[in-house]
Amino acid sequence: MSLTIENIKIVSFDVKDIRWPTSLEAHGSDAMHTDPDYSCAYVTLKLKTGLEGHGVTFTCGRGTEIVVEACKSLGDLVVGQVVSDIFKDFGTFWRSLTSESQIRWVGPEKGVTHLATAAIINALWDLWGKLLKKPVWQLLADMEPEQLVSVIDFRYLSNVITKEEAVELLRKGRAGKEDRMNQLLALGYPAYTTQAGWLGYSDETIVDLAHKYMDQGFTAFKVKVGKNLFQDIKRLELIRNTIGWDRILMVDANQVWEVQEAIDWMKQLAHFKLLWIEEPTSPDDILGHAEIAKALKPTGIAVATGEMCCNRVLFKQFLQANALEYCQIDSARIGGVNEILSVYLMCKKLGVKVCPHAGGVGLCEMVQHLQMWDYVALSGTMDGRFIEYVDQQHEQFVNPTIVENACYLAPRTPGYNTTLKDDAVAQYEYPHGSVWQEMFAKGIFRSPRKNK
Repeated sequence: MSLTIENIKIVSFDVKDIRWPTSLEAHGSDAMHTDPDYSCAYVTLKLKTGLEGHGVTFTCGRGTEIVVEACKSLGDLVVGQVVSDIFKDFGTFWRSLTSESQIRWVGPEKGVTHLATAAIINALWDLWGKLLKKPVWQLLADMEPEQLVSVIDFRYLSNVITKEEAVELLRKGRAGKEDRMNQLLALGYPAYTTQAGWLGYSDETIVDLAHKYMDQGFTAFKVKVGKNLFQDIKRLELIRNTIGWDRILMVDANQVWEVQEAIDWMKQLAHFKLLWIEEPTSPDDILGHAEIAKALKPTGIAVATGEMCCNRVLFKQFLQANALEYCQIDSARIGGVNEILSVYLMCKKLGVKVCPHAGGVGLCEMVQHLQMWDYVALSGTMDGRFIEYVDQQHEQFVNPTIVENACYLAPRTPGYNTTLKDDAVAQYEYPHGSVWQEMFAKGIFRSPRKNK
């Protein structure tokens, strides 16, 4: 079927609630999120040709149904659109979703509506990559600077970065681009893992998994902390005794502390030679993070945050306030690829390293593209940077993340790696999927119908 205007019109919009029962084995557990069931709102956009784009927003189980409804509320703004028109003026289309004059009231550009926006925008990028037969990282890297900048909404950012400055940064990023692309294709992009460090794991599990990932070549590990200081000390002693002192170690508190509590707690852990403390306090407390960063500087422990930053404006202020040293964008927390690009550009201008968050369904699959584009076309370096790797649910995707020798291999298939297998949807759609029905029947989980 030829790609006429009529044939590249979006003719249908679908969104599903997909959940995996990861809480049964404490996968993903931390001091704040003690029993997550890794989940996602899964958007499918279909063209008249039959080609589909898939978009994912990660969630932790309960509440996914709310994101699904928000996606449906925005769906009418998408169906009937010609995708070539969207891509020609993607920045304007992005604003039409985030600033819809009535829906924006329940955001704006934050919370459930922004998570829904990300799922839709991610589906559009998947569709664009498939139409051009390119993985999204290469689609981005091949764009002229002016075209890439045109997909970004710069509203509220001009006091830190302008469109003209962004274009200039991208022009400078062209130097050595082909060599970097060849290196990426040959060697991949370095990863660290959190898989051995979930708070709900036993000591035996932590040791076994640490050995497993060391055997796979990992030299950087992250461990969850924040529930009990004594237990944190014992856990860090355990993992340092297992991985040694030459490997990189980070910790993550998932927002549980007060500001002074974070400072005091981390000073008790400083002798473990930690690279960073992640999310030490409220994800909205910019000045609190700045205070923590300043107080911990003599210890050599940096502050990392961003996975729960709700939009580019909050990131802008974190950067302005020197409140983070490692920026952790999340591929679904803010408004999809378009908005994330603006954060990378601000970080490049202000000299802050980006080390993306990727602990959840589809996040590894997506965020690899963004970090690879940054290396090839913007920052030009992997120095002090890596991508988080969590070994969960990859087998559920048609084109899963591939990590070898502790490096993400550059995706070669077109799109954003966000297409779930048909079996995954049939088994794990909530609450009607076959796996959920079986668990309800066995009493492993309570059927939501019984709550009514």
